[in-house]
Amino acid sequence: MKHWRIEQMDWDSFDPARVDPDIVQLVKAASVVERNGVDYARYLNNVFFDDPAFREAADNWAVEEVQHGDALGRWGMLADPSWNYPDAFERYRTSYTLELEVDRSIRGSRSGELIARCMVEIGTSSFYTALADATEEPLLKAICRQIAADEYRHFKLFYDHMHRYLKRERLGVWQRMRIALGRVTESEDDELASAYHTTNEPAGMPYDHGRCIAAYMARAMRYYQPRHTVRVTGMVLKTIGIAPHGWVHELVARGVYHLIRIRQKKFARQAALA
Repeated sequence: MKHWRIEQMDWDSFDPARVDPDIVQLVKAASVVERNGVDYARYLNNVFFDDPAFREAADNWAVEEVQHGDALGRWGMLADPSWNYPDAFERYRTSYTLELEVDRSIRGSRSGELIARCMVEIGTSSFYTALADATEEPLLKAICRQIAADEYRHFKLFYDHMHRYLKRERLGVWQRMRIALGRVTESEDDELASAYHTTNEPAGMPYDHGRCIAAYMARAMRYYQPRHTVRVTGMVLKTIGIAPHGWVHELVARGVYHLIRIRQKKFARQAALA
């Protein structure tokens, strides 16, 4: 069951004077990635083909992901009346495809798949929290807060199922850490770069991964603050089986924030050169 609905948002509160053009570009890209949740649910249904409880949960998750995309897409068309969200999504679907016809996880186990899903939800919940804190546009702030809350609930969903599977697959901390870090590095693959390209660049412009991922990451990483990385690292540590408190948590959070700042500057330089 959805925790909120698009029609419940106060669309009349949109204030064009408070729109940040850089945030508009991020929202456009995020809208098509979120809208693609149906394909991810199909993949998960194939991986967990004999687990009806999880398959139902995955289908419900996809419904909320699609709503995220539609809400962001509608806002994007308000912020940029020349942009067409449905057309951009069709371009994205043509540009980026998932391998759906599988019967096992690309992570090597079902526990590994659920760890990877936890990492995605950690990233999205923190991203929308950071956007909500950064934007001065009231409608987008409200939308991002709703999505961030959904994504945190999604993290809990995959986390609970992960522990159910860990009872039989018993992945150790180092194995879980390897899978988690591997999924983090995939954030710079074609999914987000292609989303940026198909939602922000002219239709006839050739796709270049380096240019597009730099343009996206230079903007997205700019909005992270130390309080966001504290929550991120706590959730990551919890996922891999390390207690998320004390000096370890504090040290890791500082390191993650420092790394984000370094990476943001690197991507900004690349984007400027491009």
